[in-house]
Amino acid sequence: MTQRPEIPLVPLVDARTIVALHDHMTEEWHRLPALNVPIDDPAADFITAVRAQHHANFELWHLEDEARSPYALDREVMLTKRSIDRVNQRRNDLMELCDVMLLEALSAHNLPAPSAPLHSETPGLILDRLSILGLKIYHTREQTRRPDALRVHILRNKERLALLEEQRGDLAECLDRLWELVIHGQRRFKLYRQLKMYNDPSLNPVSYRKPSA
Repeated sequence: MTQRPEIPLVPLVDARTIVALHDHMTEEWHRLPALNVPIDDPAADFITAVRAQHHANFELWHLEDEARSPYALDREVMLTKRSIDRVNQRRNDLMELCDVMLLEALSAHNLPAPSAPLHSETPGLILDRLSILGLKIYHTREQTRRPDALRVHILRNKERLALLEEQRGDLAECLDRLWELVIHGQRRFKLYRQLKMYNDPSLNPVSYRKPSA
């Protein structure tokens, strides 16, 4: 039997590198005045795609804050919600792009093994969850440093921060473990299209049905 060639873990999927990238970019983007930060072509390489996917979540986070503002006018909320739909589509497209890139790299080594057990969650989906956890950690840490907050608020958010960091650490280990199993032919994953319906007017009954007279 021909032995499968090893794929180095670090060049493609390394959770520690990805978590550090998320944290670094979150800090950088919060220092910039605008949300529309220039992003390199996500198709350039895997890490660029990961960075672009994280930026979509970053943008979504702040759009959601705007939509929930008690001072926002109805029209502002409507326009923000439509922006949320567009960015969420980009977020999902970039999740899928990450999985496409990984599957293309694996295919050169006859992987994933077709007979291996199927994993229900793809690396792209785990990357998205890590990205969101990174944003939660950043904003929760902000709450622990608020000079105007009550002590009970600070303590509650310190507890939340510890829990979030534990959850991200666990999830990062799961990503590394999944990748290790995939490259050794012991697990496989498939590309799952999200097939979002709300951005397509032809699939939305509210859009394609004529209002009754």
